[in-house]
Amino acid sequence: MPYVKPLAAPKPARRPYPSDLSDAEWLLLEPLLPQPRPRGQPRIHPRRELIDAILYALGEGIKWRALPHEFPAWPTVYAYFRDWQDDGTWKRLHDALLAADRETSGRTPEAMAATTAPSVRPGASRVPSGRSAAASAGRRSRCSASGTSRPEATG
Repeated sequence: MPYVKPLAAPKPARRPYPSDLSDAEWLLLEPLLPQPRPRGQPRIHPRRELIDAILYALGEGIKWRALPHEFPAWPTVYAYFRDWQDDGTWKRLHDALLAADRETSGRTPEAMAATTAPSVRPGASRVPSGRSAAASAGRRSRCSASGTSRPEATG
């Protein structure tokens, strides 16, 4: 992205959206985010604004291009979202927050799998090979309704 010189005066504070992080939530997330690289261009947008914009877009289910103008430009927000997805930041955030939530509820921080067995119930019938699920359930498929093995072309 091209370098954009920061504004001389800071932007006026915007009204918070319901999807914005609280101060307590930000204190949990901030140390988990990647630190700025020692070289390169300085960051123009605060990471909290970027996180708020990402949470707004994902929470509201809008297109990236439809981000409100109070947030950083949508290509910048999407680039951070994509970079953090590629480098595993979102997985680290999820795992750390899940462990913290489990600890506060009195459980072990690591989730344990209940079973490692296949999820097929004993005695459950399987669909015989060569038959569709509809045919094995007693319903007629489109092909079997006419009594043929495949649909006939009409023309």
